[in-house]
Amino acid sequence: MKSYPYTFLVLCCVFLTGCAGQQQGVRSSVVDFLYPDAQEVIQPGMAELTLPLRVGIAFVPEDHSYRRGELIGRPGSGYSELTAPMKAELLEQVANSFRQLDYVESIEVIPTTYLRPRGGFTNLNQIKTMYGIDVIALVSYDQVQFTHDSALSLTYWTLVGAYLFKGDKNDTSTLMDTVVYDIASQRLLFRAPGQSEVKGRSTPVNLSAELRQDSRQGFALAIDDMTMNLQQELKQFEQRLKDRPADIRVAQRSGGSGGAVAGWMLLLGLLWLTVKHARRRG
Repeated sequence: MKSYPYTFLVLCCVFLTGCAGQQQGVRSSVVDFLYPDAQEVIQPGMAELTLPLRVGIAFVPEDHSYRRGELIGRPGSGYSELTAPMKAELLEQVANSFRQLDYVESIEVIPTTYLRPRGGFTNLNQIKTMYGIDVIALVSYDQVQFTHDSALSLTYWTLVGAYLFKGDKNDTSTLMDTVVYDIASQRLLFRAPGQSEVKGRSTPVNLSAELRQDSRQGFALAIDDMTMNLQQELKQFEQRLKDRPADIRVAQRSGGSGGAVAGWMLLLGLLWLTVKHARRRG
């Protein structure tokens, strides 16, 4: 009889440990994919775009070695990743953003299986040859769910710096990112991020179901944010080609029809070269 209180105490500790947690999540990193060798310094060349552009779109392979684990005491907690239907829908949204541009000739959705983990620009050059594309839009994501009784935080590094995710109990932080590269020159043309924060209020009983729902909602919100930013970045990139033709060389594809915008950008590029040549002669 005297052992009952101790047994009860041990069971309570086990239960409380099972209800406690940490952080879990998944990611696909464009930094790890493009620059697998951290010691290698890649100097991008001058981007030379042939209009109208042929664009490829693909998801960066997920980094399975980077899974942030399962909830303490809750193996198989039912964490929801970015599903295949959601990926297909997202790539279609990205493709539609490019289809609205006069200077884009075609859009190719590249299966993720054609991208090798840490494949780098060698892998992209193979895809360039297979699909005949000029530039590629790489989509990556990072999601972390905080399931601890006290506040936690996570720093995620991107191409242009770090994002700090702060979270309390059952919070879900999501980052989506689209980077557009000229494959031949290995130059980043522009990027469009998207973020979301979902505040969860689940009990230990329905924690798994709540995390799955929060995960899906987090991805959906971040996708919408990224799509909106992508449309803005595409407009700004178009304007940059007009206003700063020295940044990117533009040529017309033989036999192609890039529309009024493509012709206008080509004309500006030729005008800039003419003025530059005249100044040298003067």
